[in-house]
Order: sequence, then structure tokens, then C-alpha cells
Amino acid sequence: MNVLVTGAAGFIGSNYIRRILDGTLTGISNVRVIDKLTYAGNLDNFTVAERDAFEFVNGDICDLEKVKSSLKGIDAVVNFAAESHVDRSISGSSDFVRTNTLGTHILLDACMELGIDNFLQVSTDEVYGSILQGSWTESEPLLPNSPYSASKASADLICRAFHKTHKLNVKITRCSNNYGPFQYPEKLIPFFTTNLLRGMKLPVYGTGENRRDWLHVDDHCAGIHLVLAHGRPGEIYNIGGGKELSNLEITHAILNQLNGSEQDIEYVADRKGHDFRYSVDISKIESELGYSPKINFDEGLIETIDWYRKNVSWWEKLI
Repeated sequence: MNVLVTGAAGFIGSNYIRRILDGTLTGISNVRVIDKLTYAGNLDNFTVAERDAFEFVNGDICDLEKVKSSLKGIDAVVNFAAESHVDRSISGSSDFVRTNTLGTHILLDACMELGIDNFLQVSTDEVYGSILQGSWTESEPLLPNSPYSASKASADLICRAFHKTHKLNVKITRCSNNYGPFQYPEKLIPFFTTNLLRGMKLPVYGTGENRRDWLHVDDHCAGIHLVLAHGRPGEIYNIGGGKELSNLEITHAILNQLNGSEQDIEYVADRKGHDFRYSVDISKIESELGYSPKINFDEGLIETIDWYRKNVSWWEKLI
């Protein structure tokens, strides 16, 4: 199978490419990458040898002609391309609507025109909104609360419409919070890790009680690959890590690894529209496709923090 991976120079997309290239994820003959290389897209996420092993297209998924030329000879599309930082979407949402919603529509249109009938949309649990108790199943209504999550929910609905109206083989995955190496240092774990390494404070929103489920990027990519190969057309699959923690618990875990203290925490005004808790029910992907997260969170966090400690030259130029 020849695959076009959009946004593959970002955190999750680059990890997906690396796992294909190292043989962890099988069944892919050739990989083509299209990425606009915005601030979060970084070809330094790949070694020189890895870059030589795939075809790279520097392009915007909102550019229809560039997309169509990138789709020649392709059997399937995995769409990672997205603006994904909630804080940035609050201060300015137009790029989020353009890339996340319009860009997805352009990709779907191009697939329709060129007869490519395997499209996987990488989405987020944030489209469900906030849940105080229990976990969302895939049948829950979409109640997004940030411009970011609203743009992703819109893309999900467009994907569903293309399946229902045009019978396009579209599948959607919705993941919980990812962590791991190569994550841009604006997200919580790398942000707090790199702050501590530079002797800076850790700005915790509100009381730090907001809760998230944490998923290692390798487990997420394994789930995506299962859905691409074996997921049912038109279906949605939640992918979670099964490790729910408050932001303050995450903060303390990072402090413990880097010999920090309570004095390193700075409580700041809460974010606008800050969802309190996310939690996804992953029984569907478990029962249908045999998925289960493999990486123990405590071990994964230690390895992630150690990666940032050893790769200062990678992240130092990004902040």
C-alpha cells in the first residue's frame, strides 16, 4: 500500500513515519509526506537516513493542485495535518478553521476526484467537550468548547458526510492526550520539562485539578495503523492510554524526575473555556481490532523526560 501522510513533520505524524520505516508498523510499501512546515513542523524530527526513505512534499493541504499532485499513485491517506494548540486557537482561530476544517474538505474532494478510497482522519477526544464522570463512547454527541476542538469536530462531520453521501471509505480516530519524544515544547509535558531544565517556573492553570487521559505516541500510532488497515468504513474509533491524571499530578511527576519542588510551580489564571475532564471509552477498538495500550505511563514519562534532557539542541532552537 502506498500512503500519503499529511502533517507528517509534526509530533505524531513523524512518529508514525518512523514506526513505518523501522518496521514496527507493517503493510506500507511507500510513504509520501506532505507538510507545510509551520512552526510545529520540523524535518529535524527525522534523521538524514529516514528522510531519504520517503518522498517529501513541502505543501499546504489547502492547496488543491498541490494536494492532487501529491496523491498520484497513492492508495490511502492518513490526515495528521492540523493546528492543534488550544491556547493559540483562543488568541486566533482563523488558521485552525482553515487548516483543520477546509484542509480536510480539500483532501476529501481530491480523493473523490482521483478515486482514492481509504482515508483516515486523525481527530481528538476534545470534540466531545468535557465529561465529569464516566467515559465517552463513539456515539456521544459532539460538544466542542474551544475553537480548536470546534474546527476538528467540523472536519469529523465533513468526513462523515463524505462517507454517507459519496460512500467514501473514511474512518475517524479520536485520541486522548499524547506524550513522547519530539513533541513541540508548547504542550504540557515538554513545556514543563524544558522550563525546569532552564530554571523557569511551571505555570499551572487554575488549581491544576483538570484531568486528562494520557496516551504514549507509539500506542496512538499503533491504534491508527490498525484502523487504517482493518477499521470499518464510516466508523469512529476512540484511542486512549488508560492513565487519567490531573494536571497537578503530571506537574508533580515531572518535578520528581527533575528534582524540582513546589516552589517551581506558579499558579496562573485559568484558560478560557477550559474543559475539566476528558475520558474515552476504548472498548470498541479493543473488541473489533485487538488494540490495547502497551506502554506503562510511568516508564514512558521517564523516557520522555530523559529524551528532552538529552536533546537540548533539538528543542532549544524552537523556544
